[in-house]
Amino acid sequence: QVQLVESGGGSVQSGGSLRLSCKASGYTISSYSMAWFRQAPGKEREGVSAIDNDGSTNYADSVKGRFTISRDSAKNTLYLQMTSLKPEDTAMYYCAAGLELDFWWLIGEYSYWGQGTQVTVSS
Repeated sequence: QVQLVESGGGSVQSGGSLRLSCKASGYTISSYSMAWFRQAPGKEREGVSAIDNDGSTNYADSVKGRFTISRDSAKNTLYLQMTSLKPEDTAMYYCAAGLELDFWWLIGEYSYWGQGTQVTVSS
């Protein structure tokens, strides 16, 4: 049974940093492509970043240069290092796993989702 459990969210001031973690179980993360999505109140869920099973990465324009996605196969864990956080980064952040991605930013590409971790950035 595949499970994804996020952690690391919290409240920070603008300009601060956080590192989100997504612990996977029931499969090996390197065999899947994985991504981070976020959803702010009243808005649609949007893709933040993805990492393919070959290690290539993608980022939304809004986070390029500030966020870094990575994975640790030994720990079977996906990470999202977030720096220079802005109030508009405030959202629930979700990790997701999918087998083969044609369009990494599309929700339908992913088969498995975590329950989310809240990130709040104050100005």
